[in-house]
Amino acid sequence: MRDFWTRHADSEQQLTAWYRETAKSEFKNLNELKREYPSASILKDNRNVFNIKGNKYRLIVKFNFEYQICWIRFVGTHAEYDKINAKEI
Repeated sequence: MRDFWTRHADSEQQLTAWYRETAKSEFKNLNELKREYPSASILKDNRNVFNIKGNKYRLIVKFNFEYQICWIRFVGTHAEYDKINAKEI
């Protein structure tokens, strides 16, 4: 994420806030995550798409709720997001 906000400085505050909130959270399942982030889109295989900076940027994260781990699979502009397969990245 740091590399991304170096290129897109206006994303740093929201990406940092998302990271801090998620690091403190202990979501047990997608329903709990969705309650906290109602605008997040749920994809297959515990992947979620978060809108950053009013949907200017997209963040795709894969969660393992059992082990409380998440992997950032993609962070990019909306145009870059439109060019990938978010369900498989």
